[in-house]
Amino acid sequence: MTLPNQIAIITDDPGWHGRQLKSAFTKRGFESGFVSLVDCHLAIRGQNSAHETAIVIPGFSAENLAGVFVRGVPGGSLEQVILRLDILHLLYDTGMIVYNNGRAIERTVDKAMTSFLLNFHGIPTPDTWVCESRDQVRSTILEQTYKGNVLVMKPLFGSQGIGLIKIESIEDLPDDFELYGDVFYIQKYIDKTADKHHDWRVYVINGRAEAMMLRSGEHWITNRSQGATCEFMRHDPQLAKLAEAAVKAVDIDYAGVDLMQDEQGHYLVTEVNSVPAWWGLQKVCDFNIAERMSDHFLSKVASSLKIEVLK
Repeated sequence: MTLPNQIAIITDDPGWHGRQLKSAFTKRGFESGFVSLVDCHLAIRGQNSAHETAIVIPGFSAENLAGVFVRGVPGGSLEQVILRLDILHLLYDTGMIVYNNGRAIERTVDKAMTSFLLNFHGIPTPDTWVCESRDQVRSTILEQTYKGNVLVMKPLFGSQGIGLIKIESIEDLPDDFELYGDVFYIQKYIDKTADKHHDWRVYVINGRAEAMMLRSGEHWITNRSQGATCEFMRHDPQLAKLAEAAVKAVDIDYAGVDLMQDEQGHYLVTEVNSVPAWWGLQKVCDFNIAERMSDHFLSKVASSLKIEVLK
């Protein structure tokens, strides 16, 4: 019996992260290649007795495909995004290992869903308001700023700190809402406890906090892509417990969990990233993160194939 040994890495920009994953899979005896969801499609043949439905992933055959590692779902129209997620859902439904799967990506790309699930499962997260109504968002801003609160407006599907606006009065609300898709996602701004702005990123794989770092910078947006510096952190049980609980709440295989600390010293989970970058974290980490993820991913593949993994 010949076992499948191909891994499809779903990405539009392989870059450093793609090379890291490809190297990790090669070391473990698996072939891998890059493919965009834009190039995948469905071929449904319903006029014969077989009623075949093929999920076509260019460059990979159904017989040799062992699993799919998702590094990115490209944006587009509503119809395009739905089709791309449909492909991930259907792969998963047919028994393929999809890492992270489409449902997990939906829960975390959508910040409103993430915030709801965190709160529903009792995980501390900033006060959040999500609506479509411009009158409602203005009313919320007026009410909260009157109480002395500062707010942060974010794109519902945004990443890397792009489009974040600090709102201290109603005058800070932008006139152009195109970036936000006419959906308003607003959180209470978390005051920092030190002169420099900072937050924490905890990388969770298979439900376990594997690595963490402190991100700090002069700007209140502390993403590395916005110029923040990354500093290694020893394992902090409190941060680890919160990050692991957040990952469990959204039911995801691997994630980068962002946390902040308020003036009272309480930690809050702000985001759960389903396709996190780890370049900055790898610079301060003493083990190979891609290899750690590939080990977990391949253990799931082995389980689906009913074979044993030898360590």
